[in-house]
Amino acid sequence: MGAVAAVRAAVLVVAVALAAAAAGASAQLCDKYYDGTCPDVHRIVRRVLKRARQDDPRIFASLTRLHFHDCFVQGCDASILLDNSTSIVSEKFATPNNNSARGYPVVDDIKAALEEACPGVVSCADILAIAAKISVELSGGPRWRVPLGRRDGTTANLTGADNNLPSPRDNLTTLQQKFAAVGLDVTDLVALSGAHTFGRVQCQFVTDRLYNFSGTGKPDPTLDAGYRRALAKSCPRRGGNSSALNDLDPTTPDAFDKNYFANIEVNRGFLQSDQELLSTPGAPTAAIVNSFAISQKAFFKSFARSMVNMGNIQPLTGSQGEVRKSCRFVNGS
Repeated sequence: MGAVAAVRAAVLVVAVALAAAAAGASAQLCDKYYDGTCPDVHRIVRRVLKRARQDDPRIFASLTRLHFHDCFVQGCDASILLDNSTSIVSEKFATPNNNSARGYPVVDDIKAALEEACPGVVSCADILAIAAKISVELSGGPRWRVPLGRRDGTTANLTGADNNLPSPRDNLTTLQQKFAAVGLDVTDLVALSGAHTFGRVQCQFVTDRLYNFSGTGKPDPTLDAGYRRALAKSCPRRGGNSSALNDLDPTTPDAFDKNYFANIEVNRGFLQSDQELLSTPGAPTAAIVNSFAISQKAFFKSFARSMVNMGNIQPLTGSQGEVRKSCRFVNGS
């Protein structure tokens, strides 16, 4: 067996094993988990999110991303929320998260409201899953039932966050490998990438596409020329602010819709990882992008299913882990 074939076989074995584990975990999760212990959990989360949105139009996209960044690192265990302590090296300072992942104070507000209503009941991992669901709904996206019953982890994994999270500069092969490593397939990859239909992104993640793509000294040839000129004004080669924010979807930046895929169809994907889904020769993702660009119903249905799939990545259940009193610290620390 050649080296490439061996790598593919290894990824397949891991993916199958994780899929089996996820199936077992999902059987332990239940959308009615809090019906008897905290029946107002969704209403409370929704109230806090609506209030947060008044001051921060980006918050819905940010909270959806937090759930994603949590689940890809040792499963959906709220490890991303842990601050540095004597026993924790926080994932917040991993390269994909540092000065980028946000929304932590809103999670604190949700936790405080839930602790007042039903102390010691709702885990921080479930808060992230519920907050993502409601954030998408309030932005015009699909509705789905969120399986609940996750417990909170007592460890963080900085190295895992650095290595396992998909990067905006990843090519399609790397993206597929990272998704397969957590038991997700190409449909999940495309559907979950569709969350880039709302939110903002910093200039630092597009400047290489504008001026020095893959070390060529030239722009990314897959980037629409008109869109490139517009981005160059926001993100100039010299003297610009690398942290300046741009709309991921310039057409409807705060709405959850299918326009992300329509943008990719005309070479206006902001991130390299976005455009890779269509522009990579022979991409198995291209047909899925095309179908979602045509049908918002198809996108919404797949997105909801993929969010459930992602939420089933290695959750702690039963007596595993704990329900943190504060999402930032392990109990007793």
